[in-house]
Amino acid sequence: MSTTTQVPTTQVPTRVTPHAPAPATERQTERQTERQLVWKRGLAAAVVASVATTVLAAVASAAGISFADSTGASIPIAGFAQLTLVFSLVGVGIAAVMARKVRRPRPTFVRTAVVLTALSFVPDLTFGFNAGSAATLITLHTVAAAIVVPTLAGRLAPTR
Repeated sequence: MSTTTQVPTTQVPTRVTPHAPAPATERQTERQTERQLVWKRGLAAAVVASVATTVLAAVASAAGISFADSTGASIPIAGFAQLTLVFSLVGVGIAAVMARKVRRPRPTFVRTAVVLTALSFVPDLTFGFNAGSAATLITLHTVAAAIVVPTLAGRLAPTR
């Protein structure tokens, strides 16, 4: 008869470590988070800007500033909230697209926003508002931009 001997087996404990995401996956996650923050912060900034411009327009109206153009048509106070919200959300959309597509999102967005804000003054100057009304409207556009643009720019990467 033959005898067999069994060799005791020992198990070597192994350490399980989570795998780090691949660099491309990590960058995609960072970009997705950045886009989400752009939308969330941008929406909040748009609401704040809408409230601010509406309150300031109401104060200006109470102080005697007329928002009537040369035809006598007047901008209703609620119109300030609506238009500020709509155009601020357009800015949020522009920022979100630039976060995805542009090599230098932050400076590109800021330059674009400054140009669009300046262009928003054109109707105030050409639709027949008196000087006080035009100056107030330009100030309201500037206030909205001063709230929304830095908030969005702060969420955008300087470079991709």
